[in-house]
Amino acid sequence: MLEIKNLSKQYSGKIAVDSLSFSVSPGEVFGLLGRNGAGKTTTIKMMLGLVAPDGGTVKWNHKNGLGHVSYGYLPEERGLYPKTKVIDQLTYFAKLEGLGKKEIKKSIDYWIDRFDIGQYRNKLAGDLSKGNQQKVQLVATLLHNPELIILDEPFSGLDPVNTNLLTEVILEEKEKGKVIIMSSHQMDQVEKFCKQVVLMKEGKAIISGDLTTVKNSYGMMYLSLFGEVSRLVTFCSANGHSYEQDGKRVIVSLEQDQDPLAILTRLKQEGVDVNEVTYLQPTLHQIFVDKVGS
Repeated sequence: MLEIKNLSKQYSGKIAVDSLSFSVSPGEVFGLLGRNGAGKTTTIKMMLGLVAPDGGTVKWNHKNGLGHVSYGYLPEERGLYPKTKVIDQLTYFAKLEGLGKKEIKKSIDYWIDRFDIGQYRNKLAGDLSKGNQQKVQLVATLLHNPELIILDEPFSGLDPVNTNLLTEVILEEKEKGKVIIMSSHQMDQVEKFCKQVVLMKEGKAIISGDLTTVKNSYGMMYLSLFGEVSRLVTFCSANGHSYEQDGKRVIVSLEQDQDPLAILTRLKQEGVDVNEVTYLQPTLHQIFVDKVGS
């Protein structure tokens, strides 16, 4: 189990991370969210011992620091040697993790095949596309079977096919009982994986906890109405309802104490036909934009 408690960091008097606390259990994917400059990468670097915190603790199974745990870190920035063959640098990274010769070959062969990049093993990393470089970095992150996996923008550069492939891999690692931290701007991907999230703004955690609880406590629900769009829009405008048009649907924003049945009754009274109604929770994307958008 990973435990972060009151982690803090300042740079030249400016707060980068302010008393951040969270914990992640085995078999969980934790979402570390926020805009650029929110403090996510600084948090990760303090966890890994790359940056010294001003205060707070990082513990693994109640022991200080991550010096006694095997971890894999995928940074947002490219971390490959562009003039070195893929196979050579993966072998080098595996040796740094203490793998033996047979383990190295077995692991690299497995992951290269899993990410479908076998045809690039003898290519220079710099000659690969952005997406294939990302897959090489993912292999380097996972080849030593780490207990803790930290993924900073893991879907960067990946097309839809490879996004699905990485999704499968993350779920497989989750099922193995790994502790996984994922930082991403792609909220739809975060919602697929993460049970717990923390949303950071200017170094502070402004939302933290179970994703379902976060959504339920947001204070806003949505009513999706499918019908005659022009009349639905006119109805919403006339009655002061906040709404968005999405193709042939109108999405009405509801305050927590608003009764959706009252709106449906009013629509019927005014003769506005509705063919389909869906009561929706807010998406993580909507919460993110509302809480950290300017």
